[in-house]
Amino acid sequence: MALRPYWSGTIRLSLVSLPVNMYAALNRSKTIAFHEIYRPTGERVHHELVAGEKTIERDEVIKGYEYEKGEYVLIEPDELKDLKIPSSKTLDIVEFVNTDEIDDVYMESPYFIAPDGKGNDATFAVIRDALRDSKKVGVGQLAIGGRERLCAIKPCGSGLLLQTLRYEDEIRETDPYFEGIRDKKPDSEELDLAKELIKRKTVKFDAGKFHDHYREALQEIIDARVEHREPRQVEEERPTAKVVNLMDALRQSLREKGGSDAPARAKTPAPKRTRKATPPKSTEKTRATTRKAS
Repeated sequence: MALRPYWSGTIRLSLVSLPVNMYAALNRSKTIAFHEIYRPTGERVHHELVAGEKTIERDEVIKGYEYEKGEYVLIEPDELKDLKIPSSKTLDIVEFVNTDEIDDVYMESPYFIAPDGKGNDATFAVIRDALRDSKKVGVGQLAIGGRERLCAIKPCGSGLLLQTLRYEDEIRETDPYFEGIRDKKPDSEELDLAKELIKRKTVKFDAGKFHDHYREALQEIIDARVEHREPRQVEEERPTAKVVNLMDALRQSLREKGGSDAPARAKTPAPKRTRKATPPKSTEKTRATTRKAS
């Protein structure tokens, strides 16, 4: 089955134009979807479009923006379709930033970017490898999904990843959420223990070893109903010991991880033993001994 792109267009870098296809990177098929069911009969519930007390058809519905209570500006579907801006078909990369400069709070949806298959592979590879070698992310804007989105483009395996970003005015200010802890200083010993715990549990990230326990439990209920059996119960893991405070929790976590609960410290080398210097013999005493012998 041929892959159907979510968007097709051009990425433009200065005078270089690269035709590409964009594909949704998220697998929505793994999501368990429910329908609304009328309990007495088991029939699926269908919602009707109603204006006042009249049932209407889908093609009679248009968009409306409420500028005052009960007052709307009406927009026809063709007006939205014909609304063209430069970023509808071309994503201009207007600047580059370091890979770690875009905060995670701005990240939205990921999309795979691939060449359009019409002989542009070499140009695509040049842009991909240049981004990878320079450790930079390209930033631009693209009109998709009914709005113009801020985008970041970076290498992803043998292709590119486009990440839609939220605009700054979409993000709430951190105050008052963090106001109470702005000037809070941690205890130095607790901080050392926490760092040691992080160090011992640091591994290379592997998304494949994690799975959705809630979805699995939900799927088990569904399978059990289809197979007319009782669902298997999932044993809940409970903490083995009650922890009184943070220090106890950190020490216990380190012991469970293995080894001592004390942070590893660099060993101080033992001082070198030096031989005590022998004082030189007195010259006057030597001369006196010589005269006596004569």
